[in-house]
Amino acid sequence: MSDLRIIGIEAPIIWECPKENRSAFEVKIRESIFEGVDVVVLPENFTSGFSMNIERVDCWEDGVTLCWMKGLCSELDIALVGSVAFKMPDGSARNRGVFMKPSGEVDFYDKKHLFSLGGEDKYYVQGESRTIVAFRGWKILLQICYDLRFPVFSKNKPEDLYDAIIYVANWPKPRIQAWRSLLQARAIENQCYVIGVNRIGEDPYENIYSGDSLGIDPLGTILSEGPMVDLRCERVLLDKFRRKYPFIWDGE
Repeated sequence: MSDLRIIGIEAPIIWECPKENRSAFEVKIRESIFEGVDVVVLPENFTSGFSMNIERVDCWEDGVTLCWMKGLCSELDIALVGSVAFKMPDGSARNRGVFMKPSGEVDFYDKKHLFSLGGEDKYYVQGESRTIVAFRGWKILLQICYDLRFPVFSKNKPEDLYDAIIYVANWPKPRIQAWRSLLQARAIENQCYVIGVNRIGEDPYENIYSGDSLGIDPLGTILSEGPMVDLRCERVLLDKFRRKYPFIWDGE
């Protein structure tokens, strides 16, 4: 079974402008891609920012963002991951994680833990269950921002085992040490690779985002950080580590 190469791209997000954000991220994706990359990860709500104005976020019904992702994945032979704030046909909104594969197959995860401090729970519908994606021989758990603070939800279980977690976020600078520490904790306690991809820049509410995106191995060691995280997930290392230290199988 082969290794998996994941890169994460930090960027500022243009407020409530899906078309402009798609264009900007496409440039960054094309600039960042190189031979051997399997998965490209973008931040949370990458087409709109963390907006509570559901009339100005992305539209699920028109399918433009999903078609854009599908086209890039097919052309570049990569999976593309991020979350999108979608207004749904019934008028509700969802912070929806998207894992688009080169084949056009897509997996979704609706954010479970909505950020009440920012009013997200008043405007978005809460997700009900977690999503583990199978891709190129790896099992990957999808998580979004505030989910990081709730370890029971992401707990790795022998009967539902995964190999890596992808966290996408709009995590502000004043609480960035929690982001960094909790990402390492999730890698250690779940004996898996973790990549956390955060936005940069500022939003209209004067929230500042410093990025601090990280790629972490199952021992909790930071392997990569910065504007473009490059994480190589090694199958042999992961399997050997879990055989030597079968902590997951001792849990409740």
